Amino acid sequence: MGKDLADRFPAARQTFEAIDDALGVSLSRVMWEGPEDELTLTHNTQPAILAHSAAVFAVVQARLGTARAGAGHSLGEYSAYVAAGSLSAPEAARLVRRRGELMHEAGTKRPGAMAAVLGLDPAAVGAACAEASGDDGVAVAANLNSPDQIVISGDPVAVARAGEGCKLRGAKRVIPLKVSGAFHSPLMAQAVPGLESALAAAPFATPAFPIVANATAEPVRTPADAVRTLAAQLTAPVRWIECMHAAAALAPDATFIELGPGSVLSGLLRKILPGTKSITLGTAAEVEAFLA
Repeated sequence: MGKDLADRFPAARQTFEAIDDALGVSLSRVMWEGPEDELTLTHNTQPAILAHSAAVFAVVQARLGTARAGAGHSLGEYSAYVAAGSLSAPEAARLVRRRGELMHEAGTKRPGAMAAVLGLDPAAVGAACAEASGDDGVAVAANLNSPDQIVISGDPVAVARAGEGCKLRGAKRVIPLKVSGAFHSPLMAQAVPGLESALAAAPFATPAFPIVANATAEPVRTPADAVRTLAAQLTAPVRWIECMHAAAALAPDATFIELGPGSVLSGLLRKILPGTKSITLGTAAEVEAFLA
């Protein structure tokens, strides 16, 4: 996870080292050597994904120039602020590590569940969640990833009912997710005050370009709005479909560039805005080809 970048590019290696120093642990060692059960702890997974994205950006920054807009999915929104010069990579890593700790604590105190719903539109998923919610639990549409991929989140009993409701409405599949909490749902409310404190203490600068916020699907241009929307993100749905439309409106005919591990966002983009150009930069080979 990013080791090929560190081996090939000094800027990437320096980014990983700076994040290790900021966290006081060798996160890069866990990323590259494991054990896997340590890497998959949310307080390690979140800064690890950010570190990978930030390392790619450090290498390609000069080639990219200044973007016209940015966005990130869930914790990726912090990486977007790094790319916009609003946060340094070490500061962002500290924030997402704290975010992961708070989310894990909230999930321990009030266990939750999440499930991916495939082949059903957002309105129908929302209706199934509303029908399934009651005195014994709540279910919500948490990640509106694409027109036919929605993640639901909430109390286990309500999520199970909502999943059955989605099947009755024509969903192709409902897939339970292995998670440590009901993210982007009201069950994360107890994590909000702690994150608000961490965000308030972080040295945000004005982003060089607007970042489309998950919670509002609107462009953020000031540090105050960045702090507000990142705190709201814990309990609000990730409105990714709207975010991609908003980013495209800010930068018509632009090429979307996905920085970090995998190509999930590029795949979602093809479903949201067919025909939109995108580039995935995550491996050393992909970065070398882009720079060439």
